[in-house]
Amino acid sequence: MTGQRAIVHIGGYTAASGGRGEGIVAARRDPATGALTPLGTVAATPSPSFLTRHPALPVLYAVNELPEGQVSAFRVGPDGDLTPLGVRATGGAEPCHLAVTPDGGHLVVANYGGGSVTVLPLDPEGVPGERSDVVVHSGHGPDPDRQERAHTHMVSPAPDAGPLLAVDLGTDSVYRYDLDAPSGRLVPRAPRVHAAAGSGCRHLARHPDGRRCWIAGELDGTVTAYELTPDGALHQRGRVDASGRAGHVQPSEIAVGPDGRFLYVANRGVGTVSVFAVGGELPELVAEVETGGGWPRHFALAGEHLYVADERADMLRVLRVDAATGVPTPVGEPVAVPSPTCVLP
Repeated sequence: MTGQRAIVHIGGYTAASGGRGEGIVAARRDPATGALTPLGTVAATPSPSFLTRHPALPVLYAVNELPEGQVSAFRVGPDGDLTPLGVRATGGAEPCHLAVTPDGGHLVVANYGGGSVTVLPLDPEGVPGERSDVVVHSGHGPDPDRQERAHTHMVSPAPDAGPLLAVDLGTDSVYRYDLDAPSGRLVPRAPRVHAAAGSGCRHLARHPDGRRCWIAGELDGTVTAYELTPDGALHQRGRVDASGRAGHVQPSEIAVGPDGRFLYVANRGVGTVSVFAVGGELPELVAEVETGGGWPRHFALAGEHLYVADERADMLRVLRVDAATGVPTPVGEPVAVPSPTCVLP
């Protein structure tokens, strides 16, 4: 951070995946107003559809969502510039999500097309080495078009010593793994968690208390509430609709606010962000806010603001979140960014 300003990196689709972007875009964020000032493309890399950062080092990682999947690593400069550190194959098709383990020792990747999870060890500088494991899921769901086979959509390392959770849209499942750090191998914990058939699990949000989580169902437009035990077991508490709007709703990102009072869900198709209170057993809809586009693919909370990446509208939308009610309100004009799919404050 420079003074009262910070850098946001934005991932998206390039021509390699039918998108209009050129790579990773940087923007300067004003924490007071939330305003974004685009700085242009800072890394030309194919279809960096999801981004994450190392927990302790100035290193950014991107999936390259290609038929032969890759991850790219970059050192982050003080003004958001990116210096390439290396590219590694994931051993799976179309990686769409990645995360660094809390100890900073491994990069874990969800390969959507491959229906698999990849582990890559990180050296002391945060540079990924050759993959140490690839675990392939098997099975299918009832939707013949979207669930013909496994489609891993998210990897969620536990913030403590609990197991890694891998969310699979194709098999309506959450898989649990222990990561053996010395070998970089994943050790499955049985049984896997079965969600409602045809729900199409996409992303998972953990509550800061470590005892609850919620999963967005991309295919049935729902949010499922779970009790989360220390051993990574998920006990279903019920489901609610992700949106109250008419139309074909495809939830995308889901996240809990920093104080743990509200849950946010982006709804593609109807172009909204739903706000739920999570004080009870099931989420209760507080408000549903239009984002100004129809395809909010991802969002991120930063300070008082919510940043929404609308993939098909080629824009980022800035919303200010009311601290008392949790409800976001759009501020300013949309920021033009081609095919944005991930925003990383």
